[in-house]
Order: sequence, then structure tokens, then C-alpha cells
Amino acid sequence: MGSRVIGIGEVLWDLFAEGPQLGGAPANFAFHAQALGARAMVLTRIGADCHGRDIIARLKALELPPGTVQIDEKAPTGTVAVTLNGSGDPHFEIHENVAWDRLEITDLACSAVSAAEAICFGTLAQRNPLSRSTIQHLVGAAPANALRVFDINLRQPYFTRDVIEQSLILANVVKLNESELAILNSMFQLGKNMEQQMERLAMTFGSRLVALTRGPLGSILFENGRWSHQLPAPVRVVDTVGAGDSFTATLVMGLLADMELDALHAAAAEVAGFVCTQPGATPALPGQIRDKFIHAAARPAEV
Repeated sequence: MGSRVIGIGEVLWDLFAEGPQLGGAPANFAFHAQALGARAMVLTRIGADCHGRDIIARLKALELPPGTVQIDEKAPTGTVAVTLNGSGDPHFEIHENVAWDRLEITDLACSAVSAAEAICFGTLAQRNPLSRSTIQHLVGAAPANALRVFDINLRQPYFTRDVIEQSLILANVVKLNESELAILNSMFQLGKNMEQQMERLAMTFGSRLVALTRGPLGSILFENGRWSHQLPAPVRVVDTVGAGDSFTATLVMGLLADMELDALHAAAAEVAGFVCTQPGATPALPGQIRDKFIHAAARPAEV
């Protein structure tokens, strides 16, 4: 049986010119964790509308159980207008006052969190005080030995220093990109260069691991005094939507399997690189990549 993994927060439709794609970082994270062998679920809220019914159908098609998806009778399902630049990088117009802004604490949500081995959350779904209170309560209620992953995903203007600081306190794994690290550095005065900032971030908030993604420059991991650097393989980028979420999901699955740091880093980079070659955030993972990861995860890490 796979590890119990939860993405908590927003689920929505990314509205591309070519048509809608399932989106929202927690849903993307759960999908990719499921593809790598997890028993994954999404703890979110949708409207009682056609977009919401389509999300339930899509989750079922992706073999993600919809039981932890709350239904809101008043607010609509979330949508985001997405436009891509010439490099495939997205610009998001995130619509407000939607169902996932009203995420609630329920017995089912508490039960799911209490059994989780990893829970992933970000800042966007905390833009509303109700959903913020719910997410912080549920993350705090996760088992003491669970991975509590703060995948920052800063989207202007939907974050504050307080939300970031409280989330960092709750988390034991942090994933962010270069621009997000610069924002955190301005908030918390972490240091003069990226590695110093990552190390100070881990020390200040007690993070087990800090992961920094740098687009075409690759990624850096810092875990308990150890560093790992990874350059991406050259790929033909279609769009980068969901690549960071797939990186986080692979990272988490590698940590749960006690993979060696460089090995899990290489796997995360490979999965994210593949997602960049496909349209949308949740392309089916090729069996070759999945099998390679599962084989590597089954090998004990060297001490």
C-alpha cells in the first residue's frame, strides 16, 4: 500500500486558449504523488455547478478519491485565466470569492489529516481568513512525524508576511523558487547569497529540507547540512504549468521512501522536465519514468 499523501487548498480549472485543464497546486501535487505510488487525495472545496461536477469527474478519471472534496452551495468553483509567454511561462488571472476560499474544518477532513504521512499546502488558498484558519488548523493536526510541506507558490497580491511566517512555522519541508526566495529574504533578512539564505531559512524555522527551483538553471536542495545541485536535462518546453508541483510531489515521495538526497533530486528534476514537455499541469506520467522512480525508491539509502 502506498503512503497517505494529501494536497490541501485550491482546486480549479486553468482556462487556456486551447481549453480548460485541471489545476491548482494541491490537486497537481496529489495527482503526481498518486502517479508515483501514493494513496493521494485532495482536501478542497468546489461549487455546486457544472465546473464542480467536471472536477469530480476529472478526479475520478485520475483515480483521486473525491470524498474529501467539499461542496459549496453558494460560491462557484475556482477558475484561473492562463496566458503563456514565448517561453511557455504562465501568467495567471486568479478569480476571487470562489469555493476554495471557504474551506471548512470537518470530521472527514480531520480524519484524513490524522492518517496522513505527508500534507502539502501553499499560500494562495490562505488568502481568505476562513480557509486560512482551516488550513493552518489541519496542517497543525497532522501526525508529529508527518511531512508538512510548504510549497510557497506566491501569487500577487494573495500573501502577507504573517501568512508566510505562520506557514513556515508549521512546515518541516519548504519548496520555493528564486523570486520567492528573494521575497522571503526581504522579509526575514536571510543572507547575501542563495545558499546562505536557504541555510538560514532552514535554521530559523526548523525545516528538515529546503528545495529551491531555478527554472533553466536547475535546482538546489539543502537537507540537514547536506547540499544537492541538479541541472535540468534539455527538453522542448510546451509550458511550465504544474512542473513545480510535480517536482514537489516527487521530492515528497522520495523523502517518504528514504531515498538518497541526490537520487531523489534527480528523480524530481526528471519528472518536472517531462511535465514541461506536455500541455497542462497533469499529463500522464510515462511508465518508464514511473518504474524508474519506484525502482530507485525501493533501494535503501546509503548511510
